[in-house]
Amino acid sequence: MTNIAAEISARLAGQTESVCRHYLSSGKRHGRYWLVGDVANNPGKSLFVRLAGPPSGPGAAGRWRDAATGQHGDLLDLIQLTRELPTLSAAMDEARAFLGTASPSEPPRPLMMPRDNAEAARRLFRSAKDLTGTLAQAYLRSRRIDCSLPQHVLRFHPRCYFRPNERAERQSWPALLAAVTDLSGTITGVQRTYLARDGHDKAPFEEPRRALGHLHGHAVRLGRTSNVLAVGEGLETMLSLRTLAPDLPIAAALSSSHLANLILPSGLSRLYIALDDDVAGREAAEHLRARADAAGIAAHLLIPPRDDWNTALQDAGRARCCAQLADQLHRDDTARFLAAATAIDVMA
Repeated sequence: MTNIAAEISARLAGQTESVCRHYLSSGKRHGRYWLVGDVANNPGKSLFVRLAGPPSGPGAAGRWRDAATGQHGDLLDLIQLTRELPTLSAAMDEARAFLGTASPSEPPRPLMMPRDNAEAARRLFRSAKDLTGTLAQAYLRSRRIDCSLPQHVLRFHPRCYFRPNERAERQSWPALLAAVTDLSGTITGVQRTYLARDGHDKAPFEEPRRALGHLHGHAVRLGRTSNVLAVGEGLETMLSLRTLAPDLPIAAALSSSHLANLILPSGLSRLYIALDDDVAGREAAEHLRARADAAGIAAHLLIPPRDDWNTALQDAGRARCCAQLADQLHRDDTARFLAAATAIDVMA
């Protein structure tokens, strides 16, 4: 990249969210990322743009990747692709025009290092309480999820702050907190699922989940991974699999883009990928399966009898889901993870 192009790219990165709102208007902010379907600005969650981070290097603000296609780059690359411009020079002209008309009422966000947000996530998680007898336990039970879950992974906060948008007043709502960890078990982030005040559903917001900290490559993890691991997008999806097979190690990546780029532990021989039956979910699963195959790991899709495994658990029931799961696991894993579990209905 030329020095001039690098300078323009840096100026764009200082206004990353404004760039996303202008060129990727079909997307939405989700924590530290802007999520959209693709460079053509179709709705979806496959392409993610980092909204904050250091000015350069790994995790820099303005860096983006499409989990489905593998495309990636900086905001200047993104502008060239979204506008279908033939040359870098044309993209630079377009970027100059944008920077000359960008609204001064939207100043660039301060750059935040992932380390600071990770520490804030750890403090938030430490301030929460045990699930027992809480609205978070009621919420999980309403989804037919077994609540005998380790407290070092899931906790409840009775008054977790929420701001619907940057101009709205700050509110407090009950929230289920899920710890996001790296492979060593260090908490790098927290997902907050805001709950209705009676605990029987999520809070009545368009986006009732918010993330804090460093999530990329990491996951909410349950169980000690040896040579087998089951992974998927949603927290409830993976907790449903854990309900069906309580000894099966699981990891919830929390989004399709994070699933596609999940850091896999060493020593795996089999990887099960819980499929969410939508375009972004299928693309992310196929991308991860290709990565696993390249690393010599046998990867298998776990296809639910409904849209996802939690919907299946609620609609079809535990016994039918266990039968569906048994048909898709390797025979050694069926005996290892399902044999005892099928004899006991933990939700009875």
